[in-house]
Amino acid sequence: QMFADRKGEGWTFSNFDEVEMSLQLGLVDIHAKIKLQTLTYFDDDGKRYVDDEPRMRVIETSPGRVIFNRTVPAEMQFVNESLDKGGVNKLLDRVYRRLGDSATVKMADDVKDIGFRYATYSGVTMAVADLTVPEEREGILDEARKRVEQIDRQYRRGLLTEEEQYQRTIEQWNNAKDDVEKAVRGAMDMSGPIAMMALSGSTKGGFGPITQLAGMRGLMADPQGRIISVPITSNFRQGLTALEYFISTHGSRKGLADTALRTADAGYLTRRLVDVAQDLIISADDCETDKGVWISAQDNFGKQTLAERIYGRVAAGNVVDPETGEVIVAAGEMIGDAESSRLDAAGVQSAYVFSPMTCELRRGICAKCYGLDMGTGKMVEMGTAVGIIAAQSIGEPGTQLTLRTFHTGGTASSGGDITQGLPRVEELFEARQKPKGEAVITDIDGVVDTAVVDGVRYVYVANSKLVDDVYEIPEGWAIKVGDQGTVEVGDILAESEDEVITARHNGRALVNGQNLKVVWESNEKGEYEIPAGMRLVVGDGDTVTAGDRLTEGSKNPHRILEIQGRDAVTEYLLREVQNVYQPQGQNINDKHFETIIRKMLSRVQVLTPGDTEMLPGDLIEMADFELFNDEVLEEGGQPATARPVLLGISKASLETDSFLSASSFQHTIKVLAGAAIAGKEDELLGLKENVIIGKLIPAGTGFRMPVDEEEFEDEEPVDFDPTRMLIDDNTDPAILEALAEAAAEAKAREREKAEVEGLMPPSEIDFD
Repeated sequence: QMFADRKGEGWTFSNFDEVEMSLQLGLVDIHAKIKLQTLTYFDDDGKRYVDDEPRMRVIETSPGRVIFNRTVPAEMQFVNESLDKGGVNKLLDRVYRRLGDSATVKMADDVKDIGFRYATYSGVTMAVADLTVPEEREGILDEARKRVEQIDRQYRRGLLTEEEQYQRTIEQWNNAKDDVEKAVRGAMDMSGPIAMMALSGSTKGGFGPITQLAGMRGLMADPQGRIISVPITSNFRQGLTALEYFISTHGSRKGLADTALRTADAGYLTRRLVDVAQDLIISADDCETDKGVWISAQDNFGKQTLAERIYGRVAAGNVVDPETGEVIVAAGEMIGDAESSRLDAAGVQSAYVFSPMTCELRRGICAKCYGLDMGTGKMVEMGTAVGIIAAQSIGEPGTQLTLRTFHTGGTASSGGDITQGLPRVEELFEARQKPKGEAVITDIDGVVDTAVVDGVRYVYVANSKLVDDVYEIPEGWAIKVGDQGTVEVGDILAESEDEVITARHNGRALVNGQNLKVVWESNEKGEYEIPAGMRLVVGDGDTVTAGDRLTEGSKNPHRILEIQGRDAVTEYLLREVQNVYQPQGQNINDKHFETIIRKMLSRVQVLTPGDTEMLPGDLIEMADFELFNDEVLEEGGQPATARPVLLGISKASLETDSFLSASSFQHTIKVLAGAAIAGKEDELLGLKENVIIGKLIPAGTGFRMPVDEEEFEDEEPVDFDPTRMLIDDNTDPAILEALAEAAAEAKAREREKAEVEGLMPPSEIDFD
């Protein structure tokens, strides 16, 4: 960091060596604002020059930044900004993408060395005197108390319900705590040790714990996770009252209990995620699908921009500039750093990209649908176990999230206590049939009308629209109704000598030659009983569409799948899971969630078997279901029908085709008995089943490209004699010489053996 009025401010240097010499002689302070003439690839705003050529410039910097730049490769200099933990991570990422492994490894090692050296020099310590209680604190708290008293008066007069009073009180105290936090930051010495620790990212909670030390502790949560509406207005610097101390013990004990209990839950979630996704391996370059997913800037995914969400994916359609119509990224192109920056600058609002969820490979995922490997920044390689990577990317932060209550000491967090968050993630991934606090949702479009009947609230959704029944009248048939004529159900519309066509609905007939249609009014009406205590989110006259919530609460993903289909339930699960992780500062790439959701939606339930060998109720892989139907259709048979199903991760793990994998997860006896009765075979396509029998896993270096046997059906078999070696004119002379020597030695050994054993006189043995 640079600070004003430090020794040596305003001095100008011509190179790094001069700066370091002056620093060692004590002529300048490490944080002083100095001027330096240097070659740099960046302008004053920190943006890299478009032509990628360095410029000689005089820049304002500090000796500390000069020392840090000694660790930065020349192609990435001059880094002229304050770097916290996140900043160093981003810089290393940029170095890796531009310069590769060796430069990144060297820089990381150098940064580590310089970090340890200056942490030792600094001797950062902390004293009570470093905590400055801001003068504005009392004024902020007095204002908040007045507003809370006003809310209490409104409640006593009957103007507010108890729940409204509770929510508004909490809102006031949260606002007060935010104001106190700003005041604490304003009163703090930004060059002091506490600010240094908070700003560098070395403390877990940022400025949160410092606000508790010098500002106010704020609202606490009780053991049930409900926020106690009486705040702790004191801080640790001034000391807590007996009542405040007692209130704070609630949250502190809950935090410690959570740390012990919930860590196990997060570990178990990781195990289930690994189990469901372990057989998802990159097994082809391109599945040749043209299906993708739309990603929109209006999707409401935390603070992520569209460019961040589509980085590392392959475009499934042209992405065009909304103003000029120019194609920024063509279909089939990778969206990398440069492309995502151009999309951001052009203000693109949506893009159609490939996704693991739309990949049509029967086994595994193709590289095109997955995109970049987030670990290397390059196109994902064949044999990469992306399922395991996804499971660990989701599970590991889950462990971090559970531990967060420990770092905040049980204080109520605006991100919501993750004790609620982790069970929510589990609820979504396990696709519970009855989510906690399930909302009532409408299954038809229409206009809302509310009513109370015998003390029970009802919401009615009415939908009126005109529908056409189209009848194609064959040549030679006599039409029996006139144009604009009124018809009723069962009326004869047309007839031949021995057949008739009758009306299916009451309506008006429209006749045009041999084309006839009956227009009728369809009146759909949905009736929904609202449980006591649930708050409505719609009112009389509101227009709703199928799948909309009528009450507060969580939507049931099974109902979304039933009403709106696969795309809607996929988007819902993705958004809900991200809404748990992102407020806690955990940015997990969408494709990891999509990889897991792919497995949850990979099966269909057979409704009617047709002429296939499937049974009603069977859960079949979608690709297998289509294969069986294609075979039956080729023979002129009746295809089966099925409906998509959403399986929780545990259920999906047990439904896997590999009985070895399923039996090693849960219900071992049941799975093995079922496999034995059905006479199942395990193709050993996943990782677990290969580990169980001691085979090399089919991932990474053990991955083998699947061979299409049909391709080689017509090929003639080749006789192979392993004792013969193919030698041609291009064979290395050294190899020929070595072979001749080996042959001569072998002959000599054979002669000796024959003579010793006395098989025949040496002269009669033909060794050639």
